[in-house]
Amino acid sequence: MQSGISASQELVSQFNKLLADTSLFGLLVTISSESLTPITTLPRSSSSDFSADVAQLSSHLKPDEPLYVLLRRYDSAPHLVAVTYVPDSAKVRQKMLFASTRLTLVRELGSEHFRETIFATTAEELSAAGFEKHDKHVELEAPLTEEERTLGEVKRAEAEAGAGTGVREIHLSKTMNMPIATDALVSLSALSREEGSGLVMLKINPETEVIELVPDSSSPSTIPELVETISSTEPRFTFFRYKATPPRGGDEKNVVLFFYTCPATAVNKGIKFRMMYPLMKRAVLDVAKSEAGLDIEKKFEVEEPSEITEQSVTSDLFPEAETRTAFRRPKRPGR
Repeated sequence: MQSGISASQELVSQFNKLLADTSLFGLLVTISSESLTPITTLPRSSSSDFSADVAQLSSHLKPDEPLYVLLRRYDSAPHLVAVTYVPDSAKVRQKMLFASTRLTLVRELGSEHFRETIFATTAEELSAAGFEKHDKHVELEAPLTEEERTLGEVKRAEAEAGAGTGVREIHLSKTMNMPIATDALVSLSALSREEGSGLVMLKINPETEVIELVPDSSSPSTIPELVETISSTEPRFTFFRYKATPPRGGDEKNVVLFFYTCPATAVNKGIKFRMMYPLMKRAVLDVAKSEAGLDIEKKFEVEEPSEITEQSVTSDLFPEAETRTAFRRPKRPGR
């Protein structure tokens, strides 16, 4: 999804001021007239204490209006953190617009200035306690993430899938990208070479926003078996190699199918969790084709995995042939 929105010259000017003036703590940004525009700057407190400075945000965070918040948080470069605040009560169009433009904001202002990006849906997440909780989570995640990256590199080398890092950037458009774990790319490449179990399921980690491989040891060969493996509570991107037999006889088809499922129960996990999947679906398909070499025969989108049936898949793969019998004109009287 490309929003087509870009940073205004006024925003660029205010951002450069934030970078140069250490007496400034933050810059609030919104989308107005199809452009990223500044709202106001926030001063640093006399103590330059982050907990004291961040308390200023409470008066600017409304329960139904999205907002971009750029904050000076670190003493060493990169100094800034970019926050996308999208409250659950905001209008759907605003939610989608701010979510799809947030990477544009960081890219156009210079990603080298930001140490991290955060997606928040409540004002509490942007309080001193909220940032403290975020930091603890990042500290707990960091060792595991590094371990996973190292393992991903080994797998990638073994699969001869080329050099790369633990997380790669895949692009939805010129203004949108998302990182994908290396082991996910390796699995997609194996599926393309007809290796492995014939099944690759991907999910988006809502905390890191990385597309990850869903660990699964099953090897389904039929559609009903496939349905049993797909989560009925969380969205999934599923790639499945399927040997389909024509219902009326004929040559078997060995094809790769793509299923995007988004169960209704996933809405309980929050709007930002559900919103990531439709935004990133095309990016996932693009990387499957361009980097893993997958040729996808058919794509299916349903809410519940139970909606996927052998009959519906077969009818899409083998549409009933049109009657080829020539049109017969009515016989003339007497014949």
